[in-house]
Amino acid sequence: MRIGIASDHGGFAMKERMTVTLKSAGHEVTDFGALLLDPDDDYPDFVIPLAKAVVSSEVERGVALCSSGVGASIVANKVPGVRAALIHEHFSAHQGVEDDGMNIICLGSLVIGDAQALELIQAFIDARFSGAERHMRRLAKISALEKEVQKCNLV
Repeated sequence: MRIGIASDHGGFAMKERMTVTLKSAGHEVTDFGALLLDPDDDYPDFVIPLAKAVVSSEVERGVALCSSGVGASIVANKVPGVRAALIHEHFSAHQGVEDDGMNIICLGSLVIGDAQALELIQAFIDARFSGAERHMRRLAKISALEKEVQKCNLV
């Protein structure tokens, strides 16, 4: 799978380790940064390009990291077409994809450890959207809202 990954300084070390692990598992991983540890960097500078790459299908799924995962989740969801969620437990890692079409998983490097992060990322990657009518209907409502907001120039 083509996976994009991004982090600021808060998730940098975890991003580096997850990148190596995902590549060794056979995934094609695109690193959207940070490429160097800089305690003064800002997560939007890396998560926005990741989110845009997910929407444009440059990558199939995205992994966004910061210290808590909250900031990464907030900024990713500002990009129309992104369905990102802050995940810290196994059920939501796959259910978010299966029911809600989640395409970016957000993790907090100070909240979970590497073993759990890898487990959650794997569940996210392995999951497939169900395509059930009720889920399609809900996603259509989200898409309509995004278009409405864009039309009003609120984004």
